[in-house]
Amino acid sequence: MKQSVIAPSGAPHVCATNLPAQAGLGLKSQHYQAILASLPAVGFFEIHAENYMVAGGPFHHYLGQIRQHYPLSLHGVGLSIGGAEPLDRDHLQRLATLLERYEPAAFSEHLAWSSHGPNYLNDLLPVAYDEPTLARVCEHIDHTQTVLKRRMLLENPATYVEFTASSLSEAAFIHDVVQRTGCGLLLDVNNLYISCINHQRDVQAYLNELPLHAVEQIHLAGFAEDRDSSGARLLIDSHGAPVDDAVWQLYAELIARLGPLPTLIERDNDVPPLDHLLAEAHMAERVLARSTAR
Repeated sequence: MKQSVIAPSGAPHVCATNLPAQAGLGLKSQHYQAILASLPAVGFFEIHAENYMVAGGPFHHYLGQIRQHYPLSLHGVGLSIGGAEPLDRDHLQRLATLLERYEPAAFSEHLAWSSHGPNYLNDLLPVAYDEPTLARVCEHIDHTQTVLKRRMLLENPATYVEFTASSLSEAAFIHDVVQRTGCGLLLDVNNLYISCINHQRDVQAYLNELPLHAVEQIHLAGFAEDRDSSGARLLIDSHGAPVDDAVWQLYAELIARLGPLPTLIERDNDVPPLDHLLAEAHMAERVLARSTAR
């Protein structure tokens, strides 16, 4: 068990994650019954918090049963940590209620924004990497951790455009956020690879600039490929395909470097049968096992 920490805000928080250093799956409604019937050998399941922000219904009916057998990771996609306006108090309270109800082993959110005034956008939009944005993101994370009474994990984004106003690299921005707020890092290897390809960054240089000591969970997913207006390769974070070989290779290098970490297989579009996702989870388990053996 990791010790509790005190974030820079001064508020006490429990550890960012108690997930086992095993492979887990994103929980999809079409797999509820198959999971309960077979109780597959996976380390944990992860849910998108916004799908469960209601008092009852079939999602809660099944999640309550699955929670009896597996640790949960709660992954937010709508808090708008990078937004220009104050965090939505009602949304944050619904998160707190959900955390209290299921006591997940981890809570994470994206380095992105998705709201403007009363309008919510079905997307995770990029932020400018500058000092005003850094101060705002840190303020939002401090507020979130204080309200939820726990450290959160911040996920690195997949991006397709960059702001000319940015004065920091993405990795340096994330490093400063982690240092100032005490939050942990959810390292999405697929997002990392996508952004480095799209912006022609050196992957190893990017990794060396990240606060890898703060990585407490990993995401793996698939991408789609296109070409931009100049004909250059453009990767899209589709979550609708198996994990690419290049992402598997980068993941193996990271695990060899960092040791075993909780690893999620994400699949949100064109969701295949449960057995297909379990096969990818088993691939991740083999990488984790090699690291443990070393």
